[in-house]
Amino acid sequence: SYQCFIWFVSVFVATWNVGGKSPDSKLNLDDILQVREESDIYVLGFQEIVPLNAGNVLVIEDNEPAVKWLTLINRSLNKANYVPLRGARPVGSPEGSLVFPKIKLRKASKALRTENKRKLKSCNCPIGLERKNSKEFCFRCPQSQTNENDISSEDDEDGPNGPSSANSIKYSLVASKQMVGIFLTVWMRKELVQYVSHLRISCVGRGILGCLGNKGCISVSMLFHKTTLCFLCSHLASGEKEGDELRRNSDVIEILRNTQFPRICKTSNSRVPEKILDHDRVIWLGDLNYRIALSYSDTGKLLKERAWDTLYNNDQLKIEREAGRVFKGWKEGKIYFAPTYKYSLNSDIYAGETVETKNKRRTPAWCDRILWRGSEIYQLSYERKESRFSDHRPVCATFWVSVEAMEDGSKRR
Repeated sequence: SYQCFIWFVSVFVATWNVGGKSPDSKLNLDDILQVREESDIYVLGFQEIVPLNAGNVLVIEDNEPAVKWLTLINRSLNKANYVPLRGARPVGSPEGSLVFPKIKLRKASKALRTENKRKLKSCNCPIGLERKNSKEFCFRCPQSQTNENDISSEDDEDGPNGPSSANSIKYSLVASKQMVGIFLTVWMRKELVQYVSHLRISCVGRGILGCLGNKGCISVSMLFHKTTLCFLCSHLASGEKEGDELRRNSDVIEILRNTQFPRICKTSNSRVPEKILDHDRVIWLGDLNYRIALSYSDTGKLLKERAWDTLYNNDQLKIEREAGRVFKGWKEGKIYFAPTYKYSLNSDIYAGETVETKNKRRTPAWCDRILWRGSEIYQLSYERKESRFSDHRPVCATFWVSVEAMEDGSKRR
């Protein structure tokens, strides 16, 4: 007989607008990923991994930076058992630089999952079950499954690094998707991947070029044991003029309305959701671009005083949420860190504070945010990291998330 019980898994979430810069091979992500405090699931969302110019938006999507980010993430998460992708090799110490592989994103994604040689299916629920049992069986799909378009399903006899490479890693790539400058990737402890099923990905484009996606959202839906999880990474409308917050509100509304996960389940009675809000637990991360509704000078004075409460009371996202115009029913942790945008490159100075950067001046703001929705999600931390890589600081959060699991009672200890 099968028995239900509750698991709590630790989830690390990070969002980072990298300003169109491709990472250097020496960039170390250990501090940002908090690798000393290991989590069960890592959800990492990037914005502007390529410059948002007409060439990248209208012509061919540039996947090379995405492969570089995957390579760096792999090195940090799988440090002790790090196996480089074909064409990538460590130089010097394990913390040293590496050579990025010349490999397509699809191939890189395939190399970083635990499953080699076998096609991963979206759903393997038994067909023809009795109506009363079909729902239960749908939650017991035994194998790891993914969307074939986003994790390569081509057969590979030995994987990219030989037959044992997949077995040596600690964290496996579960999902990886790029839409122009937005890049979302989900990693999980290798031993947990077997409990993931019905993995689906949906993209919604926004911005000046609309569906071409210079702004927009990537969403990943999965069934983890019996609990439906959804992770979203978005880049919303920019601008600090009065009324620009309404365009961001509109982006959120359209993303929720237009995100549609494909029907893949073989059982007609499955409750695997097709819309974001139908999931049990949802975490939304990204450059939401909401600003502080104060002048540049007033914001600067409050920054010097570290008056976070006063600044936060004038935060557009807080104002819009409390007015019920956007993110109704969502939660966000209290902000106790300085605004994450906009910095002069390679410095801790906000753009506009010097004569040289006056023409790039923006009122500092908490553009980079992480919100959640659903019961049984407990935020443990919410903070920014201090990398000077781009004009944004990365923002990270950790959570305890409950999942309903099912196990053979006769085999439980």
